[in-house]
Amino acid sequence: MGNLLEAIQSVRLDDDNDALVLLDQTLLPNEKVFVELKEMEEIWEAIYHLKVRGAPAIGIAAAYGVYLAAKKSAAENYEQLYADFKQAKAYLASSRPTAVNLFWALDRMEKRLVKEKDKPVQAIKTALKDEAEQIRAEDEQVCRSIGEHALSLLEPGWGILTHCNAGTIATAKYGTALAPIYLGQERGYNFKVYADETRPLLQGARLTAWELREAGVDVTLICDNMASIVMKEGKIQAVLVGCDRVAANGDTANKIGTSGVAILAKYYQIPFYVCAPLSTMS
Repeated sequence: MGNLLEAIQSVRLDDDNDALVLLDQTLLPNEKVFVELKEMEEIWEAIYHLKVRGAPAIGIAAAYGVYLAAKKSAAENYEQLYADFKQAKAYLASSRPTAVNLFWALDRMEKRLVKEKDKPVQAIKTALKDEAEQIRAEDEQVCRSIGEHALSLLEPGWGILTHCNAGTIATAKYGTALAPIYLGQERGYNFKVYADETRPLLQGARLTAWELREAGVDVTLICDNMASIVMKEGKIQAVLVGCDRVAANGDTANKIGTSGVAILAKYYQIPFYVCAPLSTMS
């Protein structure tokens, strides 16, 4: 399973070639293409046009992107490097103004740069790379932890319904809502997963069904308006979804259609679980 997930890793740094490597999610499921991005304009365009998507993956891409901008800077001192960094940060931030993790990651990178300001320029650049790698590693650990907690709520053989895409290609690894499914797959739980197509951009059809199938999970793609019937027929024992934002009062915001699925789950008395990292919470 680990190797299968690594084969569809959506965001990684190729430091030797000064490149951000992304799985182009706009081409899925028909083509699996990894693109190498070396210019800030390319990284901006990739975020803006959803070549990379999913809150954690966007944050990781931004962290690597702003590191690469700093790495290429010809600055000879901290002040010059900071000016170049701020310019790159502002530019990347404009690619997706509503993406919380984008700003969170960029702000964290800036804090690390300021913390290292008394060091030589090259040492600061090395620290920025370290910070970006930590952001990626921490997200992988968070996703696995979400998966472990959620898996404790599920039983082997259950039917699971999910909406949109909150899987490994939206994060560093494992995903959020799909993390317990991947961990269950490793441990022989034999879940039967139903993936809503998720109109209008069809993330469930193009992405969730694709990545689960790539990992060998038993998955069935259904139309959004089929959720009620599979619940009524007793095929669903739990609903797992990701989350774009958790408000301070506990309200959640996610892809259009999630509210309808939640209402159906309540009607049919099916547990509905929102899987989210702390970085999405107010």
